[in-house]
Amino acid sequence: MELFFFAYRDFVGDADRLLENYGFGRAHHRVLHFVSRRPGMTIAALLDILKITKQSLNRVLKQLLDAGFVEARAGAMDRRQRLLYPTPRGGQLARELAALQSARFRRVLESLPAPTREAAAEFLFAMLDPEERERVRGHLGRPDLGRSPRP
Repeated sequence: MELFFFAYRDFVGDADRLLENYGFGRAHHRVLHFVSRRPGMTIAALLDILKITKQSLNRVLKQLLDAGFVEARAGAMDRRQRLLYPTPRGGQLARELAALQSARFRRVLESLPAPTREAAAEFLFAMLDPEERERVRGHLGRPDLGRSPRP
């Protein structure tokens, strides 16, 4: 378990150092990540993904909106609905953060034999609560994850 905590510390540390330049933290990173990956998502969808309260999201989202990293637009069908989009500035920061973390993953995965790479993905997937797995498969676009027969 400690190894997992240390790995997580170093994985998020890369992004944390960049986020400090903007006065942002990990909550801002998570919002930027998902809004950038799914432009036009609703606040309800973001709350569902992040599993946080509306109050927690409001503080972080307000900071991102005020700083010009995210914008909220009214829905085409329901004008009361707020759809979230990254601004060019927000999209750029999200790409920089993803590049930092992707580089770490790439470096590590390239050092492992191919079967171990898939085992690593299977391990992370197995860490999810069972009732969340189908939803996460959909988010990842990996309908095969966690379903491969084990030798």
